[in-house]
Amino acid sequence: MPGYTDSALPLLEKQILDERPTYPWLEQLTLEWSLSKAREYLGADDPDTKLLLGTESPEQLAERLVEGTRLADPAVRKALWEGGQAAVEASQDPMIVYARKLDARSRELTKLANAVYNGPLTAAGAKLADARFKAYGDTLYPDATFTLRISYGKVAGWTERGDQVPAVTTLGGTFERATGNDPFDLPPAFAANQAKIDKSVVYDFVTTNDIIGGNSGSPVIDRAGTVIGAAFDGNIHSLGGNYGYDGTLNRTVVVSAAAVQEALETIYPAPWLVRELAAKK
Repeated sequence: MPGYTDSALPLLEKQILDERPTYPWLEQLTLEWSLSKAREYLGADDPDTKLLLGTESPEQLAERLVEGTRLADPAVRKALWEGGQAAVEASQDPMIVYARKLDARSRELTKLANAVYNGPLTAAGAKLADARFKAYGDTLYPDATFTLRISYGKVAGWTERGDQVPAVTTLGGTFERATGNDPFDLPPAFAANQAKIDKSVVYDFVTTNDIIGGNSGSPVIDRAGTVIGAAFDGNIHSLGGNYGYDGTLNRTVVVSAAAVQEALETIYPAPWLVRELAAKK
């Protein structure tokens, strides 16, 4: 299976046996979220949902597994590694028991994905790229190859169900939306510094740049070469960006550099970092 070749074994061993800090609360929260999303997408009656959860809720299962496991102890992991398959099969650690329960189905899905999705999709993508370059020549952007490249676009909103979605939001909008309840409860630092915050500062803005997964964190620059933000998301219409782009709807979402500056100066004061960013001593 991919990732389990002899050449990958030394790195896998290092990842398993290295001592590193663990944060049970974060592990539990992540597992709760993943299990909840799986149930949401698959449905409560799907066989895979029943395999994942049994009769437990995502919260109950995550709590039981995280609180009961001893895998955070590197000595326990080392004993399992050195004991091999026999040790893993004999282990009563709840996380190992759970992994054994899912193993067969996980292998089925991995083989299915490799046979039906990964291999054919990669091959078809290469043929599609060749055809597009034959048809459009060098007017197309090349495929991403981990090299730097620039995508051009403009700041612009879009029309959603007949309503115009503005191109920008402001820090003031945070307080206009605040209800005191999730997901519109204010972070403590925002509430404590409300009177000091410049409400007119642009928080996020959207552009017509084409974005797909993997672009998050890319710097956004204006025509003068000034960094004005960092791309971190796309609107719902950008989700199909692997297959097509509609300039009237697809949008990249950017957090503005001005909002970051305001946060560092007023909301979460970090004067030394502000000076460093301004190249001042």
